Amino acid sequence: MKIAIAGAGNAGRAIARELLGNGHQVLLIDKNPGALKLESVPGAEWLLADACEISSLDKAGMDQCQVMVAATGDDKVNLVASLLAKTEYGVPRVVARVNHPKNEWLFDSSWGVDVAVSTPRIIAALVEEAVSVGDVVRLFSIKSGEANLVELTLPDSSMCIGKSVSEVSLPNDVSLATIVRDGHVITPTPHTVFSGGDELIFVASAESEAALKDCFIAHS
Repeated sequence: MKIAIAGAGNAGRAIARELLGNGHQVLLIDKNPGALKLESVPGAEWLLADACEISSLDKAGMDQCQVMVAATGDDKVNLVASLLAKTEYGVPRVVARVNHPKNEWLFDSSWGVDVAVSTPRIIAALVEEAVSVGDVVRLFSIKSGEANLVELTLPDSSMCIGKSVSEVSLPNDVSLATIVRDGHVITPTPHTVFSGGDELIFVASAESEAALKDCFIAHS
């Protein structure tokens, strides 16, 4: 998956490293030559350009990107870059960094933003979650990595669709914390029935995380 990141500062580079580590193709865009620290993110592509200009986004091949992350330290730049990515190039998923809480209300679909968030680690997780239906995505680690908060979006083909929570045997050291369905948060009970598109949030040990997908997704 190709992901463009506008802003090669600390936040942009942190997001890039996370996504590269998960096997994605990443392009970092920044107009400041001092921000292009190639050795800091091995494996990334770099473009010295202004992400608020159409000509720059053409060079970046924005029409080939599945995700655009606006991660500069300037909210105005992030909004403009998001709007261009969505309206001019039809990028399926636009994730934008909010630097100042007072501006958060601006970061919505009218500016082309699908998700607005402030923490680089969570931005990376949201990028992963957005394009990883049927895959287990680690959102963040708890207690020095002994346990993780992970997400799995159920595809319509899941073998658990129509089954209740009590009918699905989870691996050891895994707990289903919540289900997000149609924008609503559901506290699961033994009788809660799984539906296609459900976002399942688990707390899982690192050892059990790998086995979690097998409980919900049949091998092809």
